[in-house]
Amino acid sequence: MFKRFFIKGPKDLLNRLVAWRIANIQEKNFLYLLSLVVGIFSGLAALILKNLIHFVAEELTQVIDFDRFTYLYLLYPFVGILLTVLFVKYVIRDNIGHGVSKILYSISRKGSKIKPHNNYSSMVASSLTIGFGGSVGAEAPIVLTGASIGSNLARIFKLRYKYITLMVGCGAAGAIAGIFNAPMAGIVFTLEVLMLDLTMAFLIPLLISAVTATVLSYFFMGDAVLLRFTEVVPFDIKTIWIYILVGIFTGLMGLYFTRVSMYLEKRLTAVKNWFWRACIGAFALGVLIYLFPPLWGEGYESISEVFNNDGAELLNNSLFVPWKDNPYVILMVLGGILLLKVAATAATTGAGGNGGIFAPTLFTGAISGYFLVNLLNTLFGLGVPENNFALAGMAGMMAAVMHAPLTGIFLTAEITGGYGMFIPLLITSTVAYLTIMVFEPHSIYTKRLAQTGELITHHKDKAVLRSMELKKLIENDFEILSPDASLRDLVKAVSRSNRNLFPIVDSEGYLKGMLKLSKIKNLIFEPDLYDKVMVKDLMFMPEFYISSADSMETVAKKFETSNRYNLAVIDDGKYLGFISRAVVFSNYRKTLEYFSHE
Repeated sequence: MFKRFFIKGPKDLLNRLVAWRIANIQEKNFLYLLSLVVGIFSGLAALILKNLIHFVAEELTQVIDFDRFTYLYLLYPFVGILLTVLFVKYVIRDNIGHGVSKILYSISRKGSKIKPHNNYSSMVASSLTIGFGGSVGAEAPIVLTGASIGSNLARIFKLRYKYITLMVGCGAAGAIAGIFNAPMAGIVFTLEVLMLDLTMAFLIPLLISAVTATVLSYFFMGDAVLLRFTEVVPFDIKTIWIYILVGIFTGLMGLYFTRVSMYLEKRLTAVKNWFWRACIGAFALGVLIYLFPPLWGEGYESISEVFNNDGAELLNNSLFVPWKDNPYVILMVLGGILLLKVAATAATTGAGGNGGIFAPTLFTGAISGYFLVNLLNTLFGLGVPENNFALAGMAGMMAAVMHAPLTGIFLTAEITGGYGMFIPLLITSTVAYLTIMVFEPHSIYTKRLAQTGELITHHKDKAVLRSMELKKLIENDFEILSPDASLRDLVKAVSRSNRNLFPIVDSEGYLKGMLKLSKIKNLIFEPDLYDKVMVKDLMFMPEFYISSADSMETVAKKFETSNRYNLAVIDDGKYLGFISRAVVFSNYRKTLEYFSHE
């Protein structure tokens, strides 16, 4: 009698909970509830990571005197990178770098499934890397953490693919909102960078997660966010040309940042021995920080100094401090920092450190805007407020590097505590985006996936095609004939087959040709020719064929250009079967329904 109430274990309890949820809670209401839970956990993850980085950095300051120049700049990045590499290699045993690209890949090729260890692994690894001076940001690791939380919670409750993807977006939105106290930036980032569809069914859960994480961040941290800028000088229409210049400059700097970071990281990761790779990267990073201390860590303190028009303070603790009153030396140092930040970031990630390019992008954008206007003020005495353009530079750099102009606008606007700079931010980010698009069609996040053919885009048809597996669509129910077969053998095959195609294959499996029933149907009614005509005299080699390694996009193009209804699948000359237009279309429709967010 009590058997049905007996719970065998956690898995059984979870299955009963899922069954109860399906029976008692409407799917829409459950999504709202789950997005609230995801927002809480991703917001807490953002708080934990911020405090972990602060804790590691605070412990270091007991040894390093940051008020004076120190040789420990050379040592600590190596310690942080080494600890990170050991943690990833021997504890996690998985690649956790390039968090945003990993999320895009999981959406594209893994059914939005993210491994459970990502709930914590990126937080531990990035706190070690950044706390010890790694020149990267915490945003990509926390976005991956939030996305992982959303993915795994959705899978626990056995949601469909489109809702797992939605929870991935909710986790990412909550993470960005929590770490910056910027809910709109979190939502826009998810829609613009992770490329989720903008529908009401998706927008409401994203809002719930972002707002929940923001409220949580305010509750525990108040206004103690990563960046805060309130000294906004009202927009003057006479300076619009400078904002356009900043947009062009940050667009070109974005191109430089993307190309150089990927090149340097590729060269560093080519070193196969992980220990020597860590040593080379950490040494390069240490030397760069030794020369330019602002390259230490995320760089938000340096951005705050730029916001306060204290660019000369960036020379503190460096070899250049005796000349901090010389405007030309200040420009030289700013230029050096601007050009070498990308090298410091690539050295950190290439050596095995964990972190993202979000903070380096903001840092480079702020320095870019400040440097350009400082240069104009120094040379031409314009007297315009440099901090305003540092802020605009951040939006421009995000628009260029991430191909996310709206994220740049809303994030930069939200961290100012208002929208007084909205028009110049809009101008700068738009110009920067248009500038980089002339040279680079992919963002730094999608470029790696584009190079390997794994990129999912806003085009749903391409996403659907890339999720289809060609090998599962190959049909093998064709009557195979030998090249030595006669017309009589062909007639027998026709009587057994429901197909109008007949592959001619030798004893080793190589395709020698094929026959179409429509081409030889007249011969079927000539019994006198059954033993005189051979198949090899009638066969022809297909003009169009595919390989099992081809993508479905290639298959679709072949069907379109060839106007064929069936294509032979041949690998190194060997026959595998045929793929038909009807089967591809049917599978496409089913997959599209699976992908649909409506």
